[in-house]
Amino acid sequence: MDRFRRGPRRTQLPVLAGSLLAATPLLLGAEPAAALEELELRLPLIGANLVVRLDELSSAGDLLAGGSDLAELDRASDGVIGPKVLRLFNHPIQLPPGVAKGLQGSVGSPLLREALLATTALVRVDGLPTDLSGEKLSLALSLSEREGSVTLLSLLRAMPGKRASIDLERALFSLDRLQRQQAPAQTLLAAQPAVGVDPDLNLPGRHTVGRRELRLPVSHRPHPLRSVALLPQGVNPIGLVFISHGLWDAPVNFEGWGRHLASHGYAVLLPEHPGSDQAQQAAMLSGAIPPPEPEELGLRPLDVRAFLAAVDADRLALGPIPSEQVVVLGHSWGAITALQLAGLKPSDGRLGRRCENLNDPEANVSWVLQCSFLRSANQADVAEPRVFGVVAVSPPMRLLFDQGASQAMNGRALVVSGSKDWVVPFGPEALTPFQGQPESRGHQLVLAGGGTHFNLRPGAAADKTVLRGLMLSWVQQVLGAGQSARPWAGAPPLLPTTGWGDPRVPLVEATPATPRLR
Repeated sequence: MDRFRRGPRRTQLPVLAGSLLAATPLLLGAEPAAALEELELRLPLIGANLVVRLDELSSAGDLLAGGSDLAELDRASDGVIGPKVLRLFNHPIQLPPGVAKGLQGSVGSPLLREALLATTALVRVDGLPTDLSGEKLSLALSLSEREGSVTLLSLLRAMPGKRASIDLERALFSLDRLQRQQAPAQTLLAAQPAVGVDPDLNLPGRHTVGRRELRLPVSHRPHPLRSVALLPQGVNPIGLVFISHGLWDAPVNFEGWGRHLASHGYAVLLPEHPGSDQAQQAAMLSGAIPPPEPEELGLRPLDVRAFLAAVDADRLALGPIPSEQVVVLGHSWGAITALQLAGLKPSDGRLGRRCENLNDPEANVSWVLQCSFLRSANQADVAEPRVFGVVAVSPPMRLLFDQGASQAMNGRALVVSGSKDWVVPFGPEALTPFQGQPESRGHQLVLAGGGTHFNLRPGAAADKTVLRGLMLSWVQQVLGAGQSARPWAGAPPLLPTTGWGDPRVPLVEATPATPRLR
């Protein structure tokens, strides 16, 4: 994951799938009267610009028969140039389902909108202002979906105006880099069969789930914290689980995990992190407040710890809840929060060295967020000893945590990464950090085949939540293992080797040293 925040210029990395979504219709200003016809391809390194008609970019045959500058260059080079350009414009863009319905539900992920905004620097539509509302994004994505798979070309065709321009060399570089970062996931999926699924893990438990909204005054925030509590009805909970939401997100979007766990007897608290939630984003876009401060890196874990202390003192009137051992789940920035609570200590070591390099082969969208923590990383050691285990889904890790940092963790970590995640790619952000650890100490890495940054985000409905069986299995194993759930040298994996997962997202586990099925 990200024009995620205002800050030092070096945090504005032209990373990502940048090339893939660069034509995002957030650039649109008015209702489209006529679709784009031409695209100017800027080639700074050779000091030349080429023009191509959009109707020439569908296939090699269309380009060969065309009359634009690019078509002539392709013929002159015996078809060497064209395939590279066609690959860029026809590469499928992985987006959440329901895009055509607008920025609602899963496509309404604020992180998705910000990731799209981060890429607009690559494409400029002549004479049109930038639209930050997201309304035009919904329209253009809806129009492009009518062609089937959403691609850069289909988005361009849905944009108004006569001509747009794109830095072709930069776009191709970004696409090549993204594909290299995702290649290890594809290799692993091709080499190993998917792990089997135990259908019982995905079934709801026997308990009815009650929902309460809580408010808690705290010393580290100017206003009371809010949280959603999901509790099994008619019984005392058998354990306590926290769920931390991602950047500019909200607890309601993670109730799917919580409801599934609560139906199986667990008390689940979903705190709202006010410095980086949906309300903060809305106020920021209106100009009322600045982007999230770097200090939020340390404040978010304190939100969880405050609710844990309130459970201990029964200040929330939730009844008896065992809190000697706790599990924390998190997605994206929420996954960072979970890892911090389990004892993974952020550091500015890599941030200071690598945030300046726009051409770093591991650079990706998530580096914008990670680099924004340069000022606060060394002050964000906020471990909670009672956190025995965490599930970190799509956590940005490459720059924020030093190699070997997991040796000091007090909780065991399950890291989940999607094979098609272009916001937090599997290669640099999951596999490389895992392989860099001297030993696993019982931590586990799971690759979700077909998983993106957005379809692994649970949503509010428990029965449609991807990874719910995996979450349940991990919570059961951690809280059932007692002290042996702690990380230790030579610790065996907590997850069974087969029998967990979700049929829509095949899961393959990678060990720290050699990617293979366990």
